[in-house]
Amino acid sequence: MTIYLDFSATTPVLPEVADLVYKLMVEEFGNAGSRTHEYGVAAKRGVEIARSQVAQVVAADKAEVIFTSGATESNNIAILGLQDFAQKNAKKHIITSKLEHKAVLEPIEWLEKQGFEVTYLDAQADGQVDLKQLQASLRDDTLLVSIMHINNETGVIQPIEPICSLLADHPAYLHVDAAQSFGKFPFDLNNPRIDLISASGHKLYAPKGVGALIMRRRGFVKPPLKPIYFGGGQEKGLRPGTLATPLIAGFGLACEIAIKQAEHWLAHASTLKQELMDSMLEFDVQINGENTSPYVLNFSIPNINSEAAMVKLKGIVAVSNGSACTSSSYTPSHVLTAMGLAPERIAGAIRVSFGVTTRNIPCDQITSALRSLR
Repeated sequence: MTIYLDFSATTPVLPEVADLVYKLMVEEFGNAGSRTHEYGVAAKRGVEIARSQVAQVVAADKAEVIFTSGATESNNIAILGLQDFAQKNAKKHIITSKLEHKAVLEPIEWLEKQGFEVTYLDAQADGQVDLKQLQASLRDDTLLVSIMHINNETGVIQPIEPICSLLADHPAYLHVDAAQSFGKFPFDLNNPRIDLISASGHKLYAPKGVGALIMRRRGFVKPPLKPIYFGGGQEKGLRPGTLATPLIAGFGLACEIAIKQAEHWLAHASTLKQELMDSMLEFDVQINGENTSPYVLNFSIPNINSEAAMVKLKGIVAVSNGSACTSSSYTPSHVLTAMGLAPERIAGAIRVSFGVTTRNIPCDQITSALRSLR
């Protein structure tokens, strides 16, 4: 049986989460917008419980949470939703990094075409952004700084706390794409200087198709977001459409479980990662990125191409060589390219990512398969 080691792409739904989702699909299937009967009232109650569960992950208020279809939509709302405010207040400068997920880069590129000016921070060799460059890039008209928490390809943890400190006296909004860390890496995101946080359920053992945007107030003032599409007054008039109550409740329960289990999950992933790294000492492995999440290992082996390696590893482990969102593209990883890695190292990069359901890693089989390619 193939061992799944691609948790950065998606995670299995926890059994207790799946049970709740099923129940709310088949038995308690009311529309949270229906207020004239008990089915709707029960659905609304379930959504509000989930809102509290999601908020607790980052010490936010439940009123600061809106539900979306996932981190991609959350990123789009956080970025594009500021356009009206930016134009009215002559703040049309955005700072982001060359390392971001396409769900951040593409909305920002769209704003760039609308006349916004964008500073793309360079990546250092270790995969982190350059804080001095960030500080030097801040301007009076800087609207937004958007930096991910944990990179989806390398697992590099970005210096969110120092970034918050740099922005302490600057009015720019700080957005953090936390798809890879929300609930699993319980550090940094509690910082009240982070205005906007994007999260995705299917990275946290909840179903696909649900996520959240946390919009922290500054004092009593919420971020000046406007809806980017229309069709109803749901989610504070910011995100229209009938709420997917079963998915939302499942996401909420996954968050509640994560709060209790995060430290255990981290220790488990750290053990698995070290075990795999120790097993590959003979290969002169090059680790791509430093200060990385316990959940992710991105590595290259000299003279071994990642595509050839994944063919050899089929039937043993399910791994990847980059983001699932760009898996149909054969262009080199924009993340590894931004880090300045050599083309042959990029071509050999393999991403392994671990999760709570990973019981063991077939290290002997992996090393034997890789050995055959040398």
